[in-house]
Amino acid sequence: MELERYKAGRFEKGVGGYRYFMPSPVNEQWTWNSPEVNALLEKAAVKLGELNSFARLVPNIRLFIHLHVTKEAVVSSRIEGTQTNMGEALLPEEDISPERRNDWREVNNYVKAMNIAIDELEKLPISSRLLRQTHGILLNSVRGEHKQPGEFRTSQNWIGGSSPSDAVFVPPHFEYIGQLMSDLENFLHNTDIAVPALIRIAIAHYQFETIHPFLDGNGRIGRLLITLYLVSEKILSKPLLYLSSYFEENKSLYYDNLTFVRTKNDMTQWLKYFLVGIEQTATKAVSTLQQILELKDRLEQQITADFGRKSGSAIVVLQHLFHNPVLHVGDIVEACQIGKKAANSVVADFERIGILKEMTGQSRNRVFVFEQYLDLFSTR
Repeated sequence: MELERYKAGRFEKGVGGYRYFMPSPVNEQWTWNSPEVNALLEKAAVKLGELNSFARLVPNIRLFIHLHVTKEAVVSSRIEGTQTNMGEALLPEEDISPERRNDWREVNNYVKAMNIAIDELEKLPISSRLLRQTHGILLNSVRGEHKQPGEFRTSQNWIGGSSPSDAVFVPPHFEYIGQLMSDLENFLHNTDIAVPALIRIAIAHYQFETIHPFLDGNGRIGRLLITLYLVSEKILSKPLLYLSSYFEENKSLYYDNLTFVRTKNDMTQWLKYFLVGIEQTATKAVSTLQQILELKDRLEQQITADFGRKSGSAIVVLQHLFHNPVLHVGDIVEACQIGKKAANSVVADFERIGILKEMTGQSRNRVFVFEQYLDLFSTR
């Protein structure tokens, strides 16, 4: 398939008079004549390689992955309308006000779905089966729980408007979902075609969002698919790159570029937009990891110099904070295996020197936040 001659699909008439979009198959040998695409592909690949190499050098990288996944969950869910912030997402449910618990559950379902999907890659390839399983976790006991969690849709959906007749976009009829998803899955795994992985996943993300195979949660699953593919192909050894923040920065540009593929057959512009996102997001991820290491080194040196005999316990607590930067004193007692008196003493010292900040203003059931660390994952 020559990119410049690509035809995205056709509009067909559905029952009731509305028109739905039937996308063309993507399991093809893709070629292009665009020097810009080649240049952006090289830049994106170099930055991803830098991120991968840097991540391998970071001690206890798993301590940092949790925050990256949580940030992705917050931002990806926010695109869909939830209001949970990073601090809230890291609290237990009982500490969340009742009116915000549904949003909290949606974000935490996303975290759980991502973590389980990454683990499942050890025994399952990226497939309709894996995506349905992940979708079931995503919509468990939240908004959308009655919209066939874990199953492809068996009715027509649409984007914008009150019905398919006045919708902004109407995805293909549900009877075609099986064959379209099979084509997409085959494209991702086709070893007989020479298509770079970043081009494959860019096309695959567009195609998934166009198929819109679920009644709800398509945006989140489609964004999650990008990271899953990069990890499954060993392009990333750890799940440290997420494009939701890039897509959210200018949501109208994201949706416009998807729309222009369907209406103008302009896959080239979508690829350029996507590759710029990979390069910029990888650059930011490397910068965040560097700042994390610098913060960790600086605080460890400060504790060693200033805390005297308490420095041992304080370092243990600091290590825990890098894994969970929002907590109660009791969490420290349990996780660090130190007494309550020692934990309270370390927390008081950490408050004094600005490592921790109490966020409730209460004298009981206090919650502390490691603000300097959390700020590195700012979602604004």
